[in-house]
Amino acid sequence: MTAALDTQPYTDSFGRRLRVFLGGSRVYWLVLPAFAFFLIFFVVPVMSLFLISIDRPVAGVVDPQWDFTAKNFVRFFTRATYYEAAIRSIGLASLVALVTLAIGYPLAYMIAKTENPGRNTFYMILVLCAMQLDMVIRLYGLMVLMGDNGLINRSLIDAGWISDPLPLMYNFTGVVVGLVQFTLPFMVLSLIGIIRSIHPSLEEAARSLGATRNVAFWKIIFPLSMPGILAGSLLVFAISISSYVVPALMGGWKVVVMPIHIYQQIAEMGKWQFGAAIAVVLFATSVIAVVIYQRYAAVTAGGRT
Repeated sequence: MTAALDTQPYTDSFGRRLRVFLGGSRVYWLVLPAFAFFLIFFVVPVMSLFLISIDRPVAGVVDPQWDFTAKNFVRFFTRATYYEAAIRSIGLASLVALVTLAIGYPLAYMIAKTENPGRNTFYMILVLCAMQLDMVIRLYGLMVLMGDNGLINRSLIDAGWISDPLPLMYNFTGVVVGLVQFTLPFMVLSLIGIIRSIHPSLEEAARSLGATRNVAFWKIIFPLSMPGILAGSLLVFAISISSYVVPALMGGWKVVVMPIHIYQQIAEMGKWQFGAAIAVVLFATSVIAVVIYQRYAAVTAGGRT
């Protein structure tokens, strides 16, 4: 009886602490569905992919053999075909991010500075309508436009300006155009909110102190919009480096990037272990490149991230 009385205050105290914790952390229950979804459909597949990548290579076998080896990664880094594809993927994604930024920033600036609600809504509809069609449909539209017998080449040949079709597709240029066309709305949407949040009085103060419009833009507007530039560039980079459909259709399997190798190894050859190793290298390459870019952009922006 004495022991029961001694433990009752502890039990009541624990119950009060538990109720206080649950009551004070109700907001965390709101993120539980998102956390569970992220855990089940991202963390678990990525960890499974990593386990398969260090498993003994056996063609046509997906189940883990629990015979861990580094042969898959050794094969990747000792054959130029594969590590050159990694370099090509990084260069392609970086170029697409730069081109998308150069095209998307003026458009985002115009939309952000448009005060008329009707025109602003119309511009936003033009940006968003490009995202309503499936990517494959949009790429087939580009193929009709840029093919050897497409609208561009046929118009130039009929006008007598060229005799042979321009190589607009099935090369590096075609892949860049396809990725820019696909990722441009993401860059524009990332920039509009940031540019719109810059108070006009800052530019007006610079102009009142003698700065020209161009100087005020490059000294005030552009540096303050660096968070949007960073966010949009990282988003475009991540989409471009992992894209498979665009290099396959617009590149005609001639621009071999890492997603192409992953598809070939898994879907065509059944080499799940080596394909998983390439996927792990792609994931690690993307994360490292994003971290390096973020550090560089943070220094360039003066710490504004």
